[in-house]
Amino acid sequence: MLAAVASSLIQTQLNLAALAKLGVDLPLAVRLKASAHDLLHFAPLLGLLLGLGFLIAFAVAELIARRWPAARQVLFPLAGASAMGVMLLLLKLALPVTLIAAARSAFGVFLLLLAGAFGGWLFERLRAWQALAAALANRSGKGR
Repeated sequence: MLAAVASSLIQTQLNLAALAKLGVDLPLAVRLKASAHDLLHFAPLLGLLLGLGFLIAFAVAELIARRWPAARQVLFPLAGASAMGVMLLLLKLALPVTLIAAARSAFGVFLLLLAGAFGGWLFERLRAWQALAAALANRSGKGR
């Protein structure tokens, strides 16, 4: 899930930026190692949580899109951002600390919401390409 990967990288880089502000030397090798570590250990959990949110948000977006098909390209990015926002809010309410450090600043929340919107946009594009491929396959199959 690319939204979880993007969110994990956002999280890592914002944390490293905070350390750099404190004067910590962070060469590229350290940044890459930290990014790889978070992709292996943080992104899967984030992907699971975000996937559950996407499941609900995309189902709602699909129901609305059936009524207003022209809105599909807006509905799914909005659903993705909403899923991310709800996930962040629920984590904040459920835990005594902010699990996702990037969500401690308005800029970090904004970037995470963008990652969610990107996930929704990508989902909608993949669905559109899948529908186009199926239509083309049906069309070529009928011509035989």
